[in-house]
Amino acid sequence: MNWSYLALAALGAYLLGSIPFAVVVSRVMGLKDPRTFGSGNPGATNVLRSGSKLAAILTLVLDAVKGWLPVALVGWYGAPYGLWEGAQALVGLAAFVGHVWPVFLRFKGGKGVATAVGVLLGLSAWLGLVAIVIWAGVLAIFMMSSLSSVVTAVALPVVYILGGGVLWDYDRTVLAALVVMVVILVYRHSANIGRLLAGTEPRVGKSKKTQAQPTTKPATKKKNKKS
Repeated sequence: MNWSYLALAALGAYLLGSIPFAVVVSRVMGLKDPRTFGSGNPGATNVLRSGSKLAAILTLVLDAVKGWLPVALVGWYGAPYGLWEGAQALVGLAAFVGHVWPVFLRFKGGKGVATAVGVLLGLSAWLGLVAIVIWAGVLAIFMMSSLSSVVTAVALPVVYILGGGVLWDYDRTVLAALVVMVVILVYRHSANIGRLLAGTEPRVGKSKKTQAQPTTKPATKKKNKKS
């Protein structure tokens, strides 16, 4: 593996991953900055709380594309530069890290679910499809996006090992990169996991009213009682 070319590819992938499409799409469409309401997370789920499904879909697709594109480019053009399947995984990991800790947002980014799915699709369409099916299945049963993401992340290394050599090629570097992504995804969902354990995690479609409003309540005036 040519490490100099890998470093350049990883840097490019990180910068691409750092583009905050949730913020960009919201500004272009005249919506509030997603960092100012809801969970404050610059991701598709929080953009949906603005009330614009189109903005949320565009954010979801673009966040996935920025994970898929670097992996696909290395797969298409990397061989002459000594970049093989393991390099694809490392470049994909760089794009994922860029989304989670973006240089353009002072390293305060999203949770990385859509970008991670894009990376998986770039590595193997089958691997990405399996991850999407697991995520959608858990969501359909429990109606909790965070639970779907955590379950899918934890299952991912096992799925990769079981399907290796059958649905996709098995590579240790790819497995290692996936494990790192899983650890980061679980870490980024630590607050959600706490709420899941406490039974207070909201379900998809619940509490739709005032989702795009700040969480602070306006101060109420006290009534003066006459003596």
